[in-house]
Amino acid sequence: MSFIVKHARLLVVAVCCLAVGAGASVIATAGAATSHQARPAARHLRADLAFGLPRLVLRSVHGDFVVHTKSGFATVTVDRGVVQSVSGQQLTVQDGTPKATYQTVTLTIPSTAQVRDNGQKASLSAVQPGQRVVVIQAPKRTLVAAHNAR
Repeated sequence: MSFIVKHARLLVVAVCCLAVGAGASVIATAGAATSHQARPAARHLRADLAFGLPRLVLRSVHGDFVVHTKSGFATVTVDRGVVQSVSGQQLTVQDGTPKATYQTVTLTIPSTAQVRDNGQKASLSAVQPGQRVVVIQAPKRTLVAAHNAR
């Protein structure tokens, strides 16, 4: 079973949270003063969500999302960047893109975390400095997906 199929729910939650954040951003900036003629707000919102969401997801490097669950609310954290070091259960990630750095964070990865290295099941110690990584931390599970830089 592939990684994406196996973790579809968590990935859907992360993408939905990004969509909600994008929608809130669009709504917040819709009333900002502009020098050009404004478009109708509903049409503007639909267009931005339809065409901007994939770009937003691909450009995101860090996010903290609060999602509603059966037992209340939970925080899901996403970090994307380059592995700086791995030491025991500590993973240091430089959040950002190949051209720009947002921040460097040290994450404590629980021993129950699901780790994938180049699409294969692995342990955290198999993740090497210089690899690109996405870490999704939710209250009940953590996913670490690393791959060699292209």
